[in-house]
Amino acid sequence: MVPVVAGLAGFLLATAATTAHGTELRNDRRPELATLIGERRSEVTAADARAARLRGQIEEQTGNQAGSDERVELQRQRAAAEDDLAGLTAVHGPGLTVRLDDAPRRADGSRPAGATADDLVVHQQDVQAVVNALWAGGADAVTIMGVRVIATSAVRCVGNTLLLDGRVYSPPFVVTAIGDSTRLLRALDAAEGVRLFRAAASAFGLGYQTRVETDVSLPAYDGSIALRSARVSG
Repeated sequence: MVPVVAGLAGFLLATAATTAHGTELRNDRRPELATLIGERRSEVTAADARAARLRGQIEEQTGNQAGSDERVELQRQRAAAEDDLAGLTAVHGPGLTVRLDDAPRRADGSRPAGATADDLVVHQQDVQAVVNALWAGGADAVTIMGVRVIATSAVRCVGNTLLLDGRVYSPPFVVTAIGDSTRLLRALDAAEGVRLFRAAASAFGLGYQTRVETDVSLPAYDGSIALRSARVSG
């Protein structure tokens, strides 16, 4: 019986070694995952570029049609008048930039006293707290990582990465707003979520910096504005 068991164990070890090709089985899929993520990012970038071209073609054809149809031209003018409020035009002016970052890793792998792993990274609610405070402070326009924020924008975090409009961003996370910098700073100071993050930054070494901008340019939103459903409020 013992020789049979020993022989079977040897066969299983040999099979595992052949399957792993000299690598650890648990780590074998990591390169595949990294490749897959890279491929998906390339696909999203290509899809965004194609969507932008199609939107440009639609706008061009709409403009051509407006020249011969008074009703189309009227609706086009009404829509264009709302572009600024909708975030569909580039803008510039004075404002404020806020930078949020994870705590730096210690060389020995230790953590600050009393800190958990979650305490040392920027979370979705931290970014949202900053954005909401800037809107409350009268911001005319806001970007996250250079992407214009509009009414339908959604910020999601996966681990310590940020997902915005189908693209993944790593910290530090940069939020920029156009508006009165004094009011914006006051709004950040008054926001509970921002105060909590600043307290964590002070205790555990996370990054929180603000910079007053004399003149900053924010791009127009260039993603899809299609709605699957909508309801009139009130």
